[in-house]
Amino acid sequence: MEDVSKYFDDGETVANYRLNLEVEDGEFIVFLGPSGCGKTTALRLVAGLEDPSEGAIYFDGQRVDGRSPSDRNVAMVFQNYALYPHMTVAENVAYPLKIQGVPPDERDRKVEEAMSFLHIEDQADKPPAELSGGQRQRVALARAIVREPSVFLLDEPLSNLDAKLRQEMRSELKRLQDELGITTIYVTHNQEEAMSMAHRVVVMNRGTIRQVAPPGELYSRPRTEWVARFIGSPPMNLLRGTRQNGSIEFGEAGSVDLRRTSPGGLETVPRGTVSLGVRPEDITVETDPPSGTAAIEGTVDTVEPLGEYTIVNVAVADQIVNAKVSSTSVDREDRVYLTFDDDDAYLYDENGELLS
Repeated sequence: MEDVSKYFDDGETVANYRLNLEVEDGEFIVFLGPSGCGKTTALRLVAGLEDPSEGAIYFDGQRVDGRSPSDRNVAMVFQNYALYPHMTVAENVAYPLKIQGVPPDERDRKVEEAMSFLHIEDQADKPPAELSGGQRQRVALARAIVREPSVFLLDEPLSNLDAKLRQEMRSELKRLQDELGITTIYVTHNQEEAMSMAHRVVVMNRGTIRQVAPPGELYSRPRTEWVARFIGSPPMNLLRGTRQNGSIEFGEAGSVDLRRTSPGGLETVPRGTVSLGVRPEDITVETDPPSGTAAIEGTVDTVEPLGEYTIVNVAVADQIVNAKVSSTSVDREDRVYLTFDDDDAYLYDENGELLS
């Protein structure tokens, strides 16, 4: 995609703005973002269901914007599966091959292979209404892969499933993509799906691409405050402070010396307002002032025991800091001290951009 934009209502509504993205052959890409961020529109542009207002889309070096979906050899799986209720499972899977004029013998063979690959061969003669949500999802996937598409497009395909089945289907989809090697673009607002399945994640907001990176890099090095706040559960803490004399000051909450955090020393950090970012799991909560270590003071606001870990929400000045700890004995309104390693800290400038 080169500078692809999509406007609606005679240019009044911007769905996508100047999208630039190159997807490698066989790659699993996930578009991730909040509702209304433009990720589904971007997928529809790739599919040919929408035409770009500006920019160009290429498949294997050939420009395809303006071509119909049938000329792009793409297969799309929708959120609602879009199965034909009057057809059996086998007939649903076979339908795209029938439209293409594939001979009956070859068609039957391909349908049988696709259903076997997705473990639904025993459902072949049933109508979709008799299937569970997970089985219907598998039928929709089988119908998509049976035509051997160049690009596999999936729009929130697991959102209608319960949590357990969603996790099972996530593993199934990853296996499917690994074994078939089909270039895949997947749309979701679910971070677990994106981080567990993708080779690279495309984070979107307000119609634009905010960052493209493998899941590990996206989590460990968010380039902007917006991405830092969006990725993670709980998300990264971002504390507004001021660079003063060799440290970052947080008013009455204390200060932190971050000389090792910024390459070249703290002198590379601009004077004025900056944001300090720390992941909740990298924060230690202490009840006594630590000796020889800079700490940020705060008051416990709430404590959330979640079994495997506990979230301690600490009021620091006019902000809430989330700490994710394995165990704790603190209670509401306790005075605590928050510490962390310099290497786990991030600094963002007044425009929300990562200082490197």
